[in-house]
Amino acid sequence: MTNANENLIQKWTSSAPATLTLILLASTMLQAEHKTPNILLILADDLGYGDVSCFNPESKVQTENIDRLAREGIRFTDAHAPSTVCTPTRYSLMTGRMAFRTGMRGVFTGVGGPCMIEKERLTLPGMLREQGYATALFGKWHVGLTFQDKAGQPINEGGLKPVRRVDYSRPIPDAPIHRGFDHFFGTACCPTTDWLYAYIDGDRIPVPPTQLLDKRNLPRHPYSRDNRRGLIAPGFDLEEVDMVFLEKSLNFLEDHAKKSPDKPFFLFHSAQAVHLPSFPGEAFKGKTSAGPHGDFIFQFDHVVGELMKALDRLDLTENTLVIVTSDNGPEVTSVINMRKDHQHDGARPWRGMKRDQWEGGHRVPFIARWPGRIKPGIATDQTICLTDIMATCAAIVGANLPNDAAEDSYNILPALLGEAGNKPNRRYTLHQTITLALAIRRGPWKYLDHKGSGGNRYDKPPLKRFALPDTAPDAPGQLYDLDNDPGETSNLYFKHPGIVKELKSKLDEYVASGRSAPSSRGHRTDR
Repeated sequence: MTNANENLIQKWTSSAPATLTLILLASTMLQAEHKTPNILLILADDLGYGDVSCFNPESKVQTENIDRLAREGIRFTDAHAPSTVCTPTRYSLMTGRMAFRTGMRGVFTGVGGPCMIEKERLTLPGMLREQGYATALFGKWHVGLTFQDKAGQPINEGGLKPVRRVDYSRPIPDAPIHRGFDHFFGTACCPTTDWLYAYIDGDRIPVPPTQLLDKRNLPRHPYSRDNRRGLIAPGFDLEEVDMVFLEKSLNFLEDHAKKSPDKPFFLFHSAQAVHLPSFPGEAFKGKTSAGPHGDFIFQFDHVVGELMKALDRLDLTENTLVIVTSDNGPEVTSVINMRKDHQHDGARPWRGMKRDQWEGGHRVPFIARWPGRIKPGIATDQTICLTDIMATCAAIVGANLPNDAAEDSYNILPALLGEAGNKPNRRYTLHQTITLALAIRRGPWKYLDHKGSGGNRYDKPPLKRFALPDTAPDAPGQLYDLDNDPGETSNLYFKHPGIVKELKSKLDEYVASGRSAPSSRGHRTDR
């Protein structure tokens, strides 16, 4: 309790004869000090562990705003995306469930769908909305949508031809506003890479695409060659997408503070940065000495800073939990060229990159700040996964998760608050790749239930020069001791058969049972 509140209680004590009055007042003040927090989740796209200067002292980009959050909160050095690519990670983040359980391989493009999140499934925003939160998503969705043709038939296909068939006057029946969000403005898939270059507002595209993307006036550099020649809407500026998303999130915060100051909010800011092509906005070109991709990282850091300034300006900082993280490791093209051109390694110090099961593919920066609850300037090596955000938020707001929700989500609130000590929040952690290759982690031991990276090909250019010798070429899987071999250079599969057996058995158990989180939960009856 603050000193001001203690003084006020003393004042009331001297003037109010009834002890009950004092008790009620003290209770009210305690509740006010520990009221349900706002939650701001900022998700970068393809931002590597080594791209952030507070995680990598050798980063050629100083991420001052993210570093400030780390000084004011907690930094997790062993945090993991559920997958090594976009779509499955986002599904898992929104549901607390590993995406391999759906059976879907790859990622969505164009007007691919339907939405991976089943209509009946409890989602992170849906759970928070049930607890009285206003919920909003601005940015990239990439979990699948159902567009329809003029006959009202679902399309659900990637590529250019399906985009041409869409009847844009029809609503999208499985948009984010049908999966727990009150508000959504963003894109179906990767905003500047895809077959559909247009914004969705709610469940409609107000300005449909009308012509093929003209790439002649776009920047040309090693980090820009990632545009599919899809259909683009009038006014859709590929170089200013992140500024559009930022404006939407800032407007939401301003509007919410004015109209609903007593209602908590969950804002999911899902950035385009730093997914290729690296198209930093006009205001950010040349801001670093690390080329256009470095400028793009700088722009993402600016977005984080502007959102923090808005919280300060609107007097929301003290009661807002802020999380900044990424959906997977850095992209192959950016890693190769940044290493060559700028001596910057977005995957440092880990082996691998986006799509790989090795640490560089899924170990991501993760920072959380919650003034008064999270101690400032803390770093922890607790192993966590982005699936854990759902169970953690449920614990914060007092929601009960049923057994048929958040099957791979652990409550990491004790780790956030510095109360976990040396006790791990998770005994085991699951990993998956774009090909549905699986792995499992226990403490320092990591077992990959496959050969190779599980994603990228290292037997061919351009990655062949980064291939490491296979120390157990006859092994059907891989076992690494991350404490003694963080670079995953020595496969211990044959040297520790007991650990291989244990981890393989536990992985099979978690796959067969449909969950890896504790199952002592109830069942929902309101669906």
